Amino acid sequence: MQSKSFVLSAFKGDRGGQLTLIVILAATILVPLANTLLPSGHPLHVETFTISLMGKYLSYAMLALALDLVWGYLGILSLGHAAFFAIGGYAMGMYLMRQIGTRGVYGDPVLPDFMVFLNWDALPWFWLGFDQFWFACLMVVLVPGALAYLFGYLAFRSRVSGVYLSIMTQALTYALMLAFFRNEMGFGGNNGLTDFKDILGFSLQSDATKVALFVATGVALMLSYAVCRIVVSSRLGRVALSIRDTESRTRFMGYDVDGIKLWVFVLSAVIAGVAGALYVPQVGIINPGEFAPLNSIEVVVWVALGGRATLFGAIVGALIINYAKSWFTVEFPEVWLFALGGLFVLSTMYLPQGVIGFVSERSAQLKSRLGRSTPNAANTKEASA
Repeated sequence: MQSKSFVLSAFKGDRGGQLTLIVILAATILVPLANTLLPSGHPLHVETFTISLMGKYLSYAMLALALDLVWGYLGILSLGHAAFFAIGGYAMGMYLMRQIGTRGVYGDPVLPDFMVFLNWDALPWFWLGFDQFWFACLMVVLVPGALAYLFGYLAFRSRVSGVYLSIMTQALTYALMLAFFRNEMGFGGNNGLTDFKDILGFSLQSDATKVALFVATGVALMLSYAVCRIVVSSRLGRVALSIRDTESRTRFMGYDVDGIKLWVFVLSAVIAGVAGALYVPQVGIINPGEFAPLNSIEVVVWVALGGRATLFGAIVGALIINYAKSWFTVEFPEVWLFALGGLFVLSTMYLPQGVIGFVSERSAQLKSRLGRSTPNAANTKEASA
């Protein structure tokens, strides 16, 4: 009972987060219904392609949420969260490749097509177990978490912070990108992993499977938000804010600053890994390009535009920018990168608190004006009486 009250108190006063969760919940219920119950010619019918696109947006929103947890509440500007996202995606991609079996181009029941093409004799040891879904899910959580723990332990214990830590995270993701491009690594090299057939025995080409993946991503995003909200509303979250604002004073007060930073960093990496695992079956491919440093920088733009240290603002920013990206790449493909840079500059200059901060500020100003005008009107009536 006490734990239930704590969870409810975590959402108290979080009106923006509550509204965001309501919208996501409504989408996960209404969008599949609009796809399955309404005929294709109906104006409210949602195409399966659109559902897959929306599922991709929701997985990106999870990635933005993960970054906001460490950047907004710890002050750690990570430029390497795309690495955790990609690693989670590769873990799921390895499971999906093992499910192909004899349906591949070369018909090998064990080796994926790219291994047969490269004349590999046997399946590498790190591919063992990925024929089981539960094992793949375990690796989706453990591998990004272990990498974040190792990196964070070395960085935080060495008191690396600020721009130097950002450079180190970017160097990490760049090194992983170069490594995964090599065919000898056993992850498909330049082409990555693709040509997936099914998941848990269900065809990935089926409309029902695509709808189920969309719903699973929406549920995962809501659960991730709930976990992050509980963390930042707890005593741990308050200490994290203290570390962000005055790390030396927090350390002097006796708190285990390095341990707290490490714990939150690992949690953030796990959320990013789960987002990558949900992303891969919906887009049908994972390759080393997902490690690109530019992807991590894009995530920073999502969080900055939406509103840092709000959690739900990161979700809003990710959805807005990725929708804009889809529109720009169709209508004006040659100007998308310039538009992205312009968004970052404009948000920095004119929206330092992001869209959510701007809306909150205007709302507070409106309430203040209404509060001042109401007593004046009352005084006028009294005077006339």
